Amino acid sequence: MPSNTPAGELSGKVAWITGGGSGIGLAAAVEFAKLGAKIAISGRTRATLDAAAKHIKADIFVCNVGDKHQVASTAAEIHSRYGRVDILVNSAGINLPRRSFREVSAEGWDEIVSVNLSGIFYCVQSVLAGMRTRKDGLIINVSSWAGRYASTLTGPGYNATKRAVIALTESINLEECTNGIRATSVLPGEAATPILEKRPVPPTSEVRAKMLQPEDLGRTLAFIATLPARVCVNEIIVSPTWNRFLIGGLEAP
Repeated sequence: MPSNTPAGELSGKVAWITGGGSGIGLAAAVEFAKLGAKIAISGRTRATLDAAAKHIKADIFVCNVGDKHQVASTAAEIHSRYGRVDILVNSAGINLPRRSFREVSAEGWDEIVSVNLSGIFYCVQSVLAGMRTRKDGLIINVSSWAGRYASTLTGPGYNATKRAVIALTESINLEECTNGIRATSVLPGEAATPILEKRPVPPTSEVRAKMLQPEDLGRTLAFIATLPARVCVNEIIVSPTWNRFLIGGLEAP
């Protein structure tokens, strides 16, 4: 039978966080570690992971989630080292400066889809068998405000993949709830993370200060992770109070 994790306690749990070297992924790793979880973080860039490892006790794995072979290898190594994955956080995601229909190339589109959508599918598939066996598991997929409310700022590739993440998460709950597996889509509004540097016009530091901060979202993911196993948060939308998607003032793409 799955254990009901007491609020504020992840002792003994194993969490694999993709895109864990910076931004939301790193913030989640920090919060999960505070709660006693064993942490594995993966990302595409060794230097970013090494920098993250200075701030958190975690095993690091270089892995491009858009490459199914790298995902399979990384998942196998994590399972070999820890024996299981209790919590999977899919936080890896990209966008490109040239993102509009007028500018995005076929290669750019393929890159966005490979990381933002296929990468989540590959990672989910790599942990489901073990979760089914244990009749317990949590998957948190980081989507976006743009996944619910499409925007010209974020572009068709990002809009489409982040909306698909919501559908993928719903599919997990449809098929796996009887196996004790629960999944959550987290839809952040504007957040001051490194992906902002990929915008056609990156926002100023003054604007970023009013956005969601990585630690806000790290605490949000920790809240989801510390709920009892009987609780499934299907979807959560989180935005800054000063929400430019509602009031305007976004930089022109």
